[in-house]
Amino acid sequence: MASRKLVLFVAAAVVCAAALLPQPAVAQLRTDYYASVCPNLENIVRGSVRQSMAQSQISAPAALRLFFHDCAVQGCDASIMIVNSNGDDEWRNSDNQSLKREGFQTILNAKAAVDSDQQCRSKVSCADILALAAREAVLQSGGPYYQVELGRYDGRASTRASVVLPRVNFNLDQLNAFFSGLGFNQTEMVALLGAHTLGAADCPFFQYRIGSDPTMDQSLASQLRGTCGSNPTNGFAFLDPSPVNFDNAFYRNLQAGRGILGSDQVLYSDTRSRAAVDGYAANQGAFFNDFVAAITKLGRIGVKTAANGEIRRDCRFTN
Repeated sequence: MASRKLVLFVAAAVVCAAALLPQPAVAQLRTDYYASVCPNLENIVRGSVRQSMAQSQISAPAALRLFFHDCAVQGCDASIMIVNSNGDDEWRNSDNQSLKREGFQTILNAKAAVDSDQQCRSKVSCADILALAAREAVLQSGGPYYQVELGRYDGRASTRASVVLPRVNFNLDQLNAFFSGLGFNQTEMVALLGAHTLGAADCPFFQYRIGSDPTMDQSLASQLRGTCGSNPTNGFAFLDPSPVNFDNAFYRNLQAGRGILGSDQVLYSDTRSRAAVDGYAANQGAFFNDFVAAITKLGRIGVKTAANGEIRRDCRFTN
């Protein structure tokens, strides 16, 4: 019965994700979309994200993770930001409860900064601000600069039931099933998951592995046992040794059996994806290039248009 439920879950994930793929709206995306209506947009968002990062080191990884959790569910439409009065919205789904307040605040701060410019007010979508903030999180953490395609409209719907996301205990087949539904092949998936070079994970997401997962380095297991044993609810571990730097240390960590999440470590322990991990561990430039291609592709999922979207005045509420 458990295996049947798992098959149904993965099948549902693929069907839901595949529904996002046919996108004539992608044609509206272009890097100069706001050139005439908000020419200083990128500088405004850059400055705002810089301020948020100065206030909290959590801001960059939280904003980057928010972008994935938005795009992977109903497309890149900032529906993750919506707060519904009846409590039925994406961010209150149990799979999103680990999203950090700092990520949401980074986007709200950037939206306020953009709308403080009279030329830009109410002309830039929250979805595009989220995409730009994710780029700034990468760039200002030492990662690559890349041009962000713009022109998304904000979605009008957000429900708990719409949230289907990969689990931290997924094996490679389950990961591939989910990400192929979003249009990613295995190598693109490995590159995109390199975003885990930033930030940390709370104990409940990896505690089950301690002492029971032979792919975990034993010294790491001992360290995590101390971390989570004393504070199982609020304890956490950094995902790689340089959690505020966007680099390829994440992949070298996996080679050493020191991946924190089971769904990360499996990228190395399963020989079918190991070559991609080894390649990125040896060549940071290759990782950067492939990550840029992958996150750009992510940003094209489920794009809304004026016909089925809006430019939200407040990212938390539909107009």
